Amino acid sequence: MSNGQLPDYITKAVPNPPTNRTAWYKSTAPTYAGIMLWFVFWQDVPSGGSALPGGTLAAGLGTALLGLVAAALICHFLFYLVPGLLGMKTGLPLYIVGTSTYGAKGGFVMPGFLMGVLQFGWLGVNTYFSSLAVNALFGGNPTVAKIIMVVWAIVAAFVGLKGIQYVAKVATFLPAIPFVILIIMFFTTAGGLGDFDAGKLVDAAKASNPAGTAAPLAAFGVFALMLTYIVGFFATAGAAGADFGMNNPDAKHVSRGGLVGIAGATIFAGGLSLLVAAGAFGLTGKPGLQTASTGFMAAITSDGAAKWMAILLAVAAFPPACFSSFIAANSFKTTLPNVNPFVSVGIGTAVSIVLAVTGWAGDVIIVFKVIGASFGPICGAMMVDYLLSGKQWSGPRAGFNPAGWISWAGGFALGLLDIFGVIAVPAAPVVAFVIGAVLYFVLAKAGVQSAVIPMPAAAPKN
Repeated sequence: MSNGQLPDYITKAVPNPPTNRTAWYKSTAPTYAGIMLWFVFWQDVPSGGSALPGGTLAAGLGTALLGLVAAALICHFLFYLVPGLLGMKTGLPLYIVGTSTYGAKGGFVMPGFLMGVLQFGWLGVNTYFSSLAVNALFGGNPTVAKIIMVVWAIVAAFVGLKGIQYVAKVATFLPAIPFVILIIMFFTTAGGLGDFDAGKLVDAAKASNPAGTAAPLAAFGVFALMLTYIVGFFATAGAAGADFGMNNPDAKHVSRGGLVGIAGATIFAGGLSLLVAAGAFGLTGKPGLQTASTGFMAAITSDGAAKWMAILLAVAAFPPACFSSFIAANSFKTTLPNVNPFVSVGIGTAVSIVLAVTGWAGDVIIVFKVIGASFGPICGAMMVDYLLSGKQWSGPRAGFNPAGWISWAGGFALGLLDIFGVIAVPAAPVVAFVIGAVLYFVLAKAGVQSAVIPMPAAAPKN
């Protein structure tokens, strides 16, 4: 401990100086756009990650698009903007600015350590779907797919630990692959949009799965599912806005980076995926909703084209797998400084492999609900803390700030009740955000906050 009360990881933090900042279109926007162009995200926008008849298209294409736009704007304005502004104003990363909400000791665990742990959930999801895409080369053999999953996760983790700088050099260009593939699929299926009928889609889905008993969603259900799917997917990336914002020169760059890279890219990728699914049904009458699956792409192009598109999408997904390992390693190096990162990341990678090989990582809606329940209340509490502090960072608070931890527990508990089916919570990640925000506000006004500890002056790094 240094400064009497502050841990070394806080006192040794060095703000990123203005001279090291860069424009939104060179940093924040392309990085976030790469996340939202990841095929694992947009391929399930039409289904919402569910097996419900008609998925998010059950109430019509217009309703699905409205839900998509609402979710995209929530991601930008509620989950990203405040962490991004905190990073920009302080020049400090998430695990430092989070100490005003969770305390100097509490911030060590959350959001710092929690961010690292959840990255292995992302690595598991990436490994599962990317390996299935690569397996198109081997005829879809399930044994080969599991071998690919093991190799994929291990290589991605190793590169994330040791060679991320090389991946970063090509990662800027790889999002062009899903961008081009989405455009190709859109023009291939656009002729069927005029013949799309949501009622016929639902009927076809029921006919293809007579054993299914779930009812299709009405408009409100579509909105709720779209918010659950998209906001749950984005929640950790929103909190990480602090790490992106610290590289932006002013608030306009933070805002524009999010509007283009988050809201814009989400609407583009998710919107095209919805249009492709609707157009494909209009053309073929087949109710496929997973738009990046080999079977779906083969139905609208050819077997050969679908195989190579799947492989190219997997290639574009490899850098995000490496970045997940990289973020986890950085988190563990900070929170577990005495543990060799090869050990901590190795354990996490083993968990990722189990999630992928067992197929658990393929149930994306559960994964996104867990992430939303974990980071929804974090983003909500951080937003209220920021507003109550006059739109500035108050500085680290002593110990474990009760207001932060109680508000997180309330939001997370509600999310768990939904995940385990105790109660149904529409748009659970957004509701968890609201619960975290409201509880933090009430507790802060009631004086249930630990004291702010002055930060020692630090010379910015050059």
